[in-house]
Amino acid sequence: METVEQKPTASPETAATPAGAVTAKSTKVDADTDGASTAPAAAKVDLSKGEPDSDTDSDESEPAAETDTPKPPRNWRRLSLIGVVAVLVVALVAAGIVLLFDRNSANERDARRGQFDQVARQTVLNLTTIKPDTAKEDVDRILAGASGEFKSEFDGRQDPFVSVVKEAGVTTVGKIIESGVQSEDGDTARVLVAARADVSTPDNSQNGPRDFRMRVTVTDADGTMTASKVEFVP
Repeated sequence: METVEQKPTASPETAATPAGAVTAKSTKVDADTDGASTAPAAAKVDLSKGEPDSDTDSDESEPAAETDTPKPPRNWRRLSLIGVVAVLVVALVAAGIVLLFDRNSANERDARRGQFDQVARQTVLNLTTIKPDTAKEDVDRILAGASGEFKSEFDGRQDPFVSVVKEAGVTTVGKIIESGVQSEDGDTARVLVAARADVSTPDNSQNGPRDFRMRVTVTDADGTMTASKVEFVP
């Protein structure tokens, strides 16, 4: 009796599935498994890299905006301050020049008024100081500072006046009490002068002080000031 060798019978699934298919499925599972395990890591890397890229782009865009918009020079304030200071300096210098000019003009006016006043005082002092012994010199001194109407009053009367003073023997010594410029018009000024004359006569009958007020008109002719008119005022 022959012995029949029985071979193992494969299951329907094993028989229907070739060996290559099993290997492919296994490989597919491994691929899926590897993909599932590595995908999150890749995603994490991408996300972590995305944020720095965004920050870098924003940081780089700001300098670009600053470069596009021109900024004013940093020293513009300094230049503006220098300009303001320069204007102030010029204004102060101009004001100083004006003040200096006004001051010089005022000084010149005061000096001129002082000259008018001095001539008037000297004229009145000469008129109120006459002595018998020096009558001729006294009258010459009066005429030396006279002009115009005042000088014409002595024309032809100088010698008679000297004779009368000598014969009468009257001595008068004057002094100025007060004076001041009343008005000024160009080269002419009117000066009020208050004077006192101490009178002495040979018999002492008319001794004593005499007070006078005179208005003297002083004229400046080419830098020479003279008394052109003298009048008594109450």
